Amino acid sequence: MASQREQFSLFGEILDWMLAPLLLLWPMSVALTWLVAQSIANRPYDRELGELTREIAGQVAALASPEPAVRQHARAEMDRAVVRLLKADDEDRVFFQVLGQRGEFVAGDADLPVPLEPPAGTADLHFRDEVLRDEAVRVAYLWLPTLGNERGSPLVQIAETLGKRSRLATEIIKGVILPQFVILPLAVLLVWLALARGIRPLAELQQRIRRRESTDLSPIEERDVPEEVAPLVSAINDLLQRLDQSISAQRHFLADAAHQLKTPLAGLRTQAELAERELDQGLRDPQAMKHTLQQIALGSQRAAHMVNQLLAMARTEDKEQALQHQEVDLAELVRETVRDFVPKAMDSRIDLGYEGPEDDATARLRAQPVLLRELVRNLVDNALQYTPAGGAVTARVVPDPFGQVIVLQVEDTGPGVPVAERELIFRPFYRALGSNVDGTGLGLAIVHEIVQQHDAEISVSDAHPRTGSSTPGAMFTVRFRVGPPAA
Repeated sequence: MASQREQFSLFGEILDWMLAPLLLLWPMSVALTWLVAQSIANRPYDRELGELTREIAGQVAALASPEPAVRQHARAEMDRAVVRLLKADDEDRVFFQVLGQRGEFVAGDADLPVPLEPPAGTADLHFRDEVLRDEAVRVAYLWLPTLGNERGSPLVQIAETLGKRSRLATEIIKGVILPQFVILPLAVLLVWLALARGIRPLAELQQRIRRRESTDLSPIEERDVPEEVAPLVSAINDLLQRLDQSISAQRHFLADAAHQLKTPLAGLRTQAELAERELDQGLRDPQAMKHTLQQIALGSQRAAHMVNQLLAMARTEDKEQALQHQEVDLAELVRETVRDFVPKAMDSRIDLGYEGPEDDATARLRAQPVLLRELVRNLVDNALQYTPAGGAVTARVVPDPFGQVIVLQVEDTGPGVPVAERELIFRPFYRALGSNVDGTGLGLAIVHEIVQQHDAEISVSDAHPRTGSSTPGAMFTVRFRVGPPAA
């Protein structure tokens, strides 16, 4: 048994699509906030660290003097200035390093890593992140301009631990992230409430439909229906209208069927009561009794024919059976049907014949064989009923040489069908005006239903141009589409 697709909640589906991006973007927002907070926290401290680096670099420039005494004095002054500046920060540890033009260590912390990039040749200030003595530090450094013909450039570096920066970044993050922990659940709640309010008209529509009686097929009122649901309600109303028409047609059909069955059944009862009364009165006339029994047999035959036609009508409305199409040879089927009606035609002194191909391959189509046979039988039977003695009925199969259609024609030399009634004769229980032919009025209705189920076309025209008879005659033409020939 095929597994059915599980039902899903429209409310949950929309909620998922609204909240999933929100919950997915929130961690990204936190990460982005952290990066921005780090950048904001670095700016003021980088500026302070850069100013300190430039100040020390100015004192280091005196070390480039060619006089040893001047260089020694400058180094002593620089040491005192550096000690005074670097000890001013009580929260973070500060490190510095001064290298000479040839890269020799001059002062500060010898283990401070030297930048990998070559000297820039200008006194541009640079920043980088490093690890010194297992601590993360922020380093500001610059290369001093070269004096004279000496190669290389002095380097000044100052490194600072990240205590103040981390504390400032944490404060910024708290100020931004903590409100989100309140806003996010509130946003989820508001989305939930707004969505519940938004789909409330659907729940109200559901209740309005549930309160309807099973027999109430009137259109659903479209008031207070959201614009997005209006097409669905309109489609349901269209379905209800077609269903109401179908049920009304079925009721009308049943009423007509009951009325049509009542006549032969009433006749059977009358004939039976007559025979019983004659027996009670001692009237045993064999001829009268035989006539009564013949009338009973004729009435039962009419009732049986009516029941068979009703069953055939029900068969044509069976959609499951109608879908069971297979390849059928229409010419062979028509020939067999004509042979079946030969005895009836002979009894009525009617010339019944067949015209069409003998090669079965030229008249094949995909159809429901039982229904197709019923269609041919009803057309031939209808023609025989309306054709007077001495007339002719011809069943004809005309294949299309291009393989697009196959045409079935049944023509007779009867009174024909007036133009005004050519659409009406396909209604159940309809009888042509002035007709005194016995019948149920269902045969052509069955034909019309079968034609529709096979996506075919049926038309009625006069037959006298072909038959040459004094009466108009009737020609029923059914066109079956068979499509292009297979390659």
